[in-house]
Amino acid sequence: MSVDVDRAFVRLDEGLVHYRHAGTPSDGSLPLFVAHAGPGSSAGYEPLIAVLGESRFVIAPDTLGNGDSAAPAMDVPDIEYYADSVCRVLDALGIDQVDYFGSHTGAHIGCELAIARPDRVRKMIFDGIGVFDDDFRKTLLENYAPEMKPDEYGTQFTWAWHFLRDQMMHFPYFMRDPEHRMQNDMPPADFLHIHVTDVLKALTTYHKGYRAVFRHEVEKRLPLVTVPSLFMSSEADPLHKYLDDAASRVPGAEKRLVTKSEGLEGTASAILSFFAP
Repeated sequence: MSVDVDRAFVRLDEGLVHYRHAGTPSDGSLPLFVAHAGPGSSAGYEPLIAVLGESRFVIAPDTLGNGDSAAPAMDVPDIEYYADSVCRVLDALGIDQVDYFGSHTGAHIGCELAIARPDRVRKMIFDGIGVFDDDFRKTLLENYAPEMKPDEYGTQFTWAWHFLRDQMMHFPYFMRDPEHRMQNDMPPADFLHIHVTDVLKALTTYHKGYRAVFRHEVEKRLPLVTVPSLFMSSEADPLHKYLDDAASRVPGAEKRLVTKSEGLEGTASAILSFFAP
């Protein structure tokens, strides 16, 4: 059983920020903030939002420069900028504090949010956060998220499809060899279509969040996190290999690997269990 997921906008200085929400606000529990991975938007988390909304009030914005949200105000935003935008979204919604679930890019944003404004976060879940060495971080920064713009031949449409499809097959997607092949099934075409559409919506700005992540020295920042934290990852996520390393950097942090067989139900259960009062 799950609840309906609704959509709305809130205005920041940059423009409109789109968010999905589910569940009913309650005086008995904090809202649950869901920060999506890149590329794409909160659309990819709609099934999870619907399940979590059965017992929590969930808000899930599209990060600035992604989905249906406005572009960042600067050409080269850093993760601290995105963390500040979370606070400004909460201010606009009249929310003082949340439980925070962040996946990939959303986890990096959560790291800086927890450091700068621990008063805004009761508990934090880092889902699939990567702890990359300097050489790999440089390789990702140079190759993973090229700047794109529409052209008269429409090459952006073909690029976006292969960009998303190849991410389902290899990590990183541009290293298309057996060593980097993931052992996951290819998702159906309609799944890819939804995510490709999101990338096309934010074609000229999607790269900004990615590059902020690849510049983020998370290995140095995680030890500064003081809020109660859970590090989790799906077994199907190539970043699950960083789970032990990342969790070891935050004193007292818990960790949880969600197996392929557990799927969405296992992920939702782990989230709700950790965030239980």
